[in-house]
Amino acid sequence: LVEQRKFRSLKELLSQMNEVDIAEFLDELDVEQEILVFRLLPKDTAAEVFTYLENTEDQEKLIGALSDRELREVLDELYLDDTVDIIEDMPANVVSRILRNTDASTRSQINQLLNYPKDSAGSIMTTEFVFLHPDATVEESFARIRSVGIDKETIYTCYVTDNNRKLIGMISLRTLMLADDDDVVQDIMETNVISANTLEDQESVAQMFTKYDFSALPVVDQEDRLVGVVTVDDVMDVMEEGA
Repeated sequence: LVEQRKFRSLKELLSQMNEVDIAEFLDELDVEQEILVFRLLPKDTAAEVFTYLENTEDQEKLIGALSDRELREVLDELYLDDTVDIIEDMPANVVSRILRNTDASTRSQINQLLNYPKDSAGSIMTTEFVFLHPDATVEESFARIRSVGIDKETIYTCYVTDNNRKLIGMISLRTLMLADDDDVVQDIMETNVISANTLEDQESVAQMFTKYDFSALPVVDQEDRLVGVVTVDDVMDVMEEGA
């Protein structure tokens, strides 16, 4: 379909494929074809596919081929930790262009994550997570999850912080769903929360996931303030790299 330039049929076929399979397909194409096919993807799918591309050089060439508007659309759909992973492997001129096409708040968070040591929990965590207030009711908590959850990497586990952002508890979506609307978060949350420090070694974090069967792990700074969350997909990358 690519060779015969049957883009309508190709676009329809791509819409039925998993993002990982699309990335594998793109890896088999030459650069010109890859750019052509990438432009056929909806922006949310394109962002997901971009993170799965095996070849960093392909990512770099794609970034070079995209207009600023197209690049912004892809970056807007990426989670922060994925953007940081991409930036770490790019030359300075590409990094500069990526940062130029992000808003000031995102740029600040990216720079913060890039400042953590390469093999630390801080370097693989995401700052996009849901935190709840201990005095909120279940109904109020669901309203918050619905309002901010669309931009967060994980909503299945929510973390509870006090007014100083200190981590004091966690609560699963399952617990919230099975509770009454007027139940208060601090009465039903888990208070024995295991967390990692931003400077903790990645391998140690990976072992915690294996030991406790976590799907996400909160990350705190030196003052026990919640600053991020490591998710299982990031830990799988660490384990694969280690192996």
